[in-house]
Amino acid sequence: MKFLDEAKIYIRSGNGGAGCVSFRREKFIEFGGPDGGDGGKGGDVWVECVDGLNTLIDYRYQQHFKARSGTHGMGKNRAGAKGPDVVLKVPKGTQIFEDDGETLIADLTELGQRVRLAKGGNGGFGNLHFTTSTNRAPRHANPGQEGEERWLWLKLKLIADAGLVGLPNAGKSTFLATVTAAKPKIADYPFTTLIPGLGVVRVDAREFVLADIPGLIEGAHEGLGLGDKFLSHVERCRVLLHLVDGTSEHAGKTYKTIRKELEAYGNALGEKPEVVALTKVDALTPEDLKDQRARLKRAAKRDPILLSSATGQGVETVLRALLDVIRATKPEEAEYDPSEEPVQETPGGWRP
Repeated sequence: MKFLDEAKIYIRSGNGGAGCVSFRREKFIEFGGPDGGDGGKGGDVWVECVDGLNTLIDYRYQQHFKARSGTHGMGKNRAGAKGPDVVLKVPKGTQIFEDDGETLIADLTELGQRVRLAKGGNGGFGNLHFTTSTNRAPRHANPGQEGEERWLWLKLKLIADAGLVGLPNAGKSTFLATVTAAKPKIADYPFTTLIPGLGVVRVDAREFVLADIPGLIEGAHEGLGLGDKFLSHVERCRVLLHLVDGTSEHAGKTYKTIRKELEAYGNALGEKPEVVALTKVDALTPEDLKDQRARLKRAAKRDPILLSSATGQGVETVLRALLDVIRATKPEEAEYDPSEEPVQETPGGWRP
């Protein structure tokens, strides 16, 4: 499945059905009164957070979503049917923005969460509604109200407990493939990973979600390399796993390069808890390992974990260090009950 984390869509709710002008006409009833029914309400446009999705690729091939209008009212006091709603299904972590791309309408972070993006027009009143003591046979009815239309941006931020950061070819995808069932592309050249990936880690009878993003280079916040396009996918992570290539020229300078990019990106990314690991230690001589470890320790101001995904060295230590931070920042969550989930009917407010 292709990955897409941003899409622009057009939505329109349905128009309300028109009211009916009608009079009762039956045998032996000389003066039948008005019996025009009301029009039906137009369909709404909703967005719903569902399980089983991790991309917005469906919205690349269909960008226009229109709800149907309500049915017109009919004689014999028959009201028109409501137009069917349109429900857009999106993955967990999707944000809805106005056309300007900055005004946030909704942030869908819980399964089952629903937000109404456009309300259908109300149906018009039939002539029966306009009967008064002085006007017993009104000959007019209301048309239905127009629906709402707008352009919106859908932006996905993957929700994971831990995120992998580091320079290209630092061993992030190899580590993800080692500790999860994910199968990212792995090769010995930079920028092998072009899209974010997720995997579920199991350690000590516990599970957490680990996210891998394309590697960063110096100047990424200015758009160099793949830029900071994918850093939004680790914004929601509780802890970052910073992998530093032990075969690089200077592990300390490599570490500082990534830290500079994280801080330049903003959004408190540089303040997140961090676990630092020196990778590919199986490819280093004892002397080189000692030097690189000392350089990284001085730069990170902590003793790095020695890691080799190929041999398994340090893998369990890294996972337990991540799990400790996640446990400390993540309270025990109750089992999800869709019936208790509030419904946001209009942008900006919740209705219990």
